[in-house]
Amino acid sequence: MGNHLTWQRSSQSFVRENCRAARASSNMASVSSGFPFNLPIASLLVILLICLHSGGGQKKKENMLAEKVDQMMEWSSRRSVIRMNGDKFRRFVKAPPRNYSVIVMFTALQPQRQCSVCRQANEEYQVLANSWRYSSAFSNKLFFTVVDYDEGADIFQQLNMNSAPTFMNFPAKGKPKRADTFDLQRIGFASEQLAKWIADRTDVQIRVFRPPNYSGTIALALLVSLVGGLLYLCRNNLEFIYNKTGWAMAALCVVFAMTSGQMWNHIRGPPYAHKNPQTGQVSYIHGSSQAQFVAESHIILLLNAAITMGMVLLNEAATSKGDVGKRRIICLVGLGLVVFFFSFLLSIFRSKYHGYPYSFLIK
Repeated sequence: MGNHLTWQRSSQSFVRENCRAARASSNMASVSSGFPFNLPIASLLVILLICLHSGGGQKKKENMLAEKVDQMMEWSSRRSVIRMNGDKFRRFVKAPPRNYSVIVMFTALQPQRQCSVCRQANEEYQVLANSWRYSSAFSNKLFFTVVDYDEGADIFQQLNMNSAPTFMNFPAKGKPKRADTFDLQRIGFASEQLAKWIADRTDVQIRVFRPPNYSGTIALALLVSLVGGLLYLCRNNLEFIYNKTGWAMAALCVVFAMTSGQMWNHIRGPPYAHKNPQTGQVSYIHGSSQAQFVAESHIILLLNAAITMGMVLLNEAATSKGDVGKRRIICLVGLGLVVFFFSFLLSIFRSKYHGYPYSFLIK
């Protein structure tokens, strides 16, 4: 009887365990059979989440871009050239997103820097920026900015820039290329030349409008008045008009001015000289045959004048009928002027045209 009860209890326990196992198997089967049925729904949920995330990021970029453009337009409405420090430069010029081009002039305008070229270039830059700001074609596709060394020395270091002034274009897309740096030494910094370079790099056409400058008109009026007054005072003795020496000197002054490159300076607007910011050395002669400094044209003018003076003295020594000793001294002085200053002039020509084989006295 006791064995029978024990066997019956064991049988009931066995049945209960089998029922539990069956229910667990049934649950696993239902889960495994339901998983393929929910896979498309899960995929759609994942895709929807990705789209929402990307759409939110795109919206954020658009809002950031609109904020940057609005800020640049506000600054541009106050002044044509926007002053930039390190933080502004990195945010509005370097960092994306950006759908506008930025022209940046890197300069050093503080008096202690003693950069006269920077001040001259800044004047031309202001003329160009004002021409764009007040033109009918003005838009938010182009902005003019300036970075002064004393306000953004870290930017100069970041760009490995060791000279000023320098003009760079930061395009709306991509990084600046080599052609996006304006060739100041070869072309000069006249507003018209800058406008031509900007049109080539950004397809934005700027017509330069210069403020009226009456200094030339006033100078001409004063000169005419002076000459007219002189003629009136000397109306009874006008023999000086027929003075050949006076007309010859006036003609030589015009020739010296034209042959020394004054007209090129007037058209291109080159700097007076170049100061190396690292060594502090000032260069008065440009190292390329494609450009020159204003100081260089002055040096050439003086050299040509000295050579001409030597030729005049040689001619005077040969044609005059004075004392022989005096004529000999005049001849030696004239010959010395011609030889020395022509050698100096030839050495300058040789330094600009690299590979020129000839020299005389001075190399």
